[in-house]
Amino acid sequence: MMDLAEENKQLREEIVELKQRIKELEALLKQNSDNSNWPPSRDKSRKKKKRTRSMRKKSNKKAGGQPGHKGHTLEMSEKPDHVEHHRPESCAHCQSVFDPEQEAVETARRQVIDIPPIQTEVTEHRSETLSCAHCGQETSGSFPEDVTNPVQYGPRIKQVGVYLKIEQLLPYDRTRQCLEDLFQVYLSPGTLQNTVRKAAKRLKPIVKNIRDKIAAADVGHFDETGFYIGGTRHWLHSSSTDGLTYYFPHRSRGRKATEEAGILSSFRGTAVHDNWATYWLYQACKHGLCNAHHLRNLTAIEEIEQQHWATHIKALLRSAKHLVEVAKESGLDALPAAKIEQVERIYDKLVKLALLKNQPPEGGWPTGKRGRPKKTKPRNLAERFQKRRTAVLAFVYDFKVPFDNNLAERDIRMLKVQQKISGCFRSQQGAKDFCIIRSYISSMRKQEYNIWEALGSVFSEQIHSPIPITPV
Repeated sequence: MMDLAEENKQLREEIVELKQRIKELEALLKQNSDNSNWPPSRDKSRKKKKRTRSMRKKSNKKAGGQPGHKGHTLEMSEKPDHVEHHRPESCAHCQSVFDPEQEAVETARRQVIDIPPIQTEVTEHRSETLSCAHCGQETSGSFPEDVTNPVQYGPRIKQVGVYLKIEQLLPYDRTRQCLEDLFQVYLSPGTLQNTVRKAAKRLKPIVKNIRDKIAAADVGHFDETGFYIGGTRHWLHSSSTDGLTYYFPHRSRGRKATEEAGILSSFRGTAVHDNWATYWLYQACKHGLCNAHHLRNLTAIEEIEQQHWATHIKALLRSAKHLVEVAKESGLDALPAAKIEQVERIYDKLVKLALLKNQPPEGGWPTGKRGRPKKTKPRNLAERFQKRRTAVLAFVYDFKVPFDNNLAERDIRMLKVQQKISGCFRSQQGAKDFCIIRSYISSMRKQEYNIWEALGSVFSEQIHSPIPITPV
């Protein structure tokens, strides 16, 4: 009889475990890019959605360009490079021939903007040797400092190579093919690689200054994503502000990488991130959590778990965001204390409701493989909201802190484009060179520099910099 009771107990435990597993699998099937951190590309194999849902609240702005937006359209040039006159030879009515010196009654203008024929040009440098009439000693002229070989490529070809490889993310072989097709220049992949290496070496002190400037910022955005070097999993760590970007590749995703990156260890501003545990190891700075992630997580709980507290917290976060935007437009530096207290009061009430809705089962939470309590996703999120209220509402307390971490998401997206086009990196040095040059390009683009001219300056005496260069 005792054996039967024990067997029934084991069966009941297995049924509970299997039910939980079925629930987790069903939740997984319902996940998509709207209610999780999955990229939209993972939705392709699933049932096509009827419409695209945005987490943003609809604004009252009209569609199209807004007042004050700088448009880009073709305009007449007042100083054309070439002018061609098209005069009629004879009258269309009576066929009388016009005098070549006759002045036009009216002139209509049309302009064609085009690229002139592309061709390379060769500049030969000749060092002349002269014999002194007084002492008979011979003296030779000096070649320019950057002319070191009997035959070599000039700075503009190097500029195009780096632009195509790092800015347009072409593989080395396609970059070589593009240079051959456009300019009849035959660079080997090895030569291109050496050119990229030289550019990264020249930009290294500038990127170091970018890193130090981000470390001293009031608000910094941090994120990380996986990528491969030589077939081995690595991580790209991104640190950025509105005007600067710094990329750092490392084998580790955790503290070892962030310490070597050298930003968070000295950072004293507000670090905006996605709640990755490593960031919380740095307590000398403040923290702000990405609420775009929270909205997606809450949508999953709302749709899959059918828990309505998630709907209310979504509404609260969006309302608080709207309050901050209105206050900024009104010229305020902070929300009134009464408004902040109101937001906090509603927030605490909803978090308490979430915790009550997701209480531990009898006997406590089951233990996972690592010995930790295996809680449900709604419970974990509710506890995060309870523990991290200051970070979740950081945008309410400080107007410098944004609502989300989308800036870091945008900065890190280009590496994913690089992976899709060119695949993984073949060497550690290649990945480091890519990150150095992309840090420079991203920073210059944020400050509205012309990227083509900026890359051209890399192979000149004076490199354009987004910030003053500290002497090394």
